[in-house]
Amino acid sequence: MTRRRGIHVPQRTCVGCGQVRPKREMIRIVRTPDAGVQVDPTGKRAGRGAYLCSQAGCWKAALTGGRLERALRTRLTPQEREALMAFSATRIAGAGEKGVG
Repeated sequence: MTRRRGIHVPQRTCVGCGQVRPKREMIRIVRTPDAGVQVDPTGKRAGRGAYLCSQAGCWKAALTGGRLERALRTRLTPQEREALMAFSATRIAGAGEKGVG
């Protein structure tokens, strides 16, 4: 008898809230040697990556609490921090809501 396996769905952990979700639901932030820290919309750029949920609270916790810096093993420059905050303010669900997760 042949056993069929279910489809493998890669899982990632949000550095903001710690919740595990499918990789496709997360937004990848990448640290590259040449371009610094930035959002990776394709999820395929070379470099050290960290994942965040698409919730404003997770982004706030990750950016203000130092969680993202710890995950990427770097210090964010003011320009990088500003660019990530601008991304979260314009493209993240619940940007005006309170709370984490």
